[in-house]
Amino acid sequence: MIVAGIDVGAKNVHVVLLRDGVLMARAAVPSGFDHEESAERGLAEAAAAAGVGRDDIGLIAATGAGRKVLAFATEQPTEIAAGARGAFDLYPGARTVVDVGADEARAIKLGDGGKVVDFAINEKCAAGAGAFVEAMSRALEMPLAEFAEASLESTQTIPMNAQCTVFAESEVVSLIHANTRPADIARAVHDAMASRVSTMVRRIGVEDPVVLGGGAALNVGFVKALSEALGGPDVHVLADAEYLGAHGAALMAWEAAQRA
Repeated sequence: MIVAGIDVGAKNVHVVLLRDGVLMARAAVPSGFDHEESAERGLAEAAAAAGVGRDDIGLIAATGAGRKVLAFATEQPTEIAAGARGAFDLYPGARTVVDVGADEARAIKLGDGGKVVDFAINEKCAAGAGAFVEAMSRALEMPLAEFAEASLESTQTIPMNAQCTVFAESEVVSLIHANTRPADIARAVHDAMASRVSTMVRRIGVEDPVVLGGGAALNVGFVKALSEALGGPDVHVLADAEYLGAHGAALMAWEAAQRA
């Protein structure tokens, strides 16, 4: 049987297809305003990549902020459940899972067998999610990838005091006017984001191995800043990190199909 996992996030919809529990294809499309239409488009793209039809997809599990609008999804696991399931499959033995998307960050503590022991969510402050860094890179008129790489070249630590994106952008503009090097500004932004995420992670307790998923895991500047902010265990970036939730949802769909 072919099953699908869909992660409906604020910025993108990620889709993973499995056949008999084995990966077939992935696809990602912008979330847009109509999450159901975007999810269907993502399913169609994944199905085309796998060489199957949309009708060949059996059970579907949806996770993410927009999961409840997908009436065709039989299973609707939370982001915590899907993230934990996906992380444990991609990195067996993982104990601390950090999942940072565009508008939300999550920390999950796993016990034996990948069981969720505790979790924390940072959903009140954009400064602890990927959209914060994107906004700051636009303020410097730099592509996000270039902004991330620039932070690695910094030679100076500059604290950012602002607690929200709007005020942080004003602070970045002030640094620009003070002729601060772009690399140092980029580092300050990544350090500020990592500080908020690491504070959240410490609420559940940091236990090695620590794995990182979500779109922010693709940002080399954030990965470095988070590793330093946690001040101890190495942070392991999961394979295809941005598909973490969709991968976990697909596995849960497959397991539900086995029980049916």
